[in-house]
Amino acid sequence: MALGFRLSSELIAGVVVGAALGWGFDRLLSTSPFGLIVFFLLGFIAGVINVVRSAGVASRNRQ
Repeated sequence: MALGFRLSSELIAGVVVGAALGWGFDRLLSTSPFGLIVFFLLGFIAGVINVVRSAGVASRNRQ
């Protein structure tokens, strides 16, 4: 159960941080939804990569 909470929190953290960065860039540069969309997707991808890495699914020895 602890592993599930850790993996879900890593995914949520990636999405939230990406969305927050995108919102900040939109506010700073007045590029309204584009920064949010791009950084939301980047945060989602980063979250998925972190989950895969933490779960040990990815091979540690790539050849």
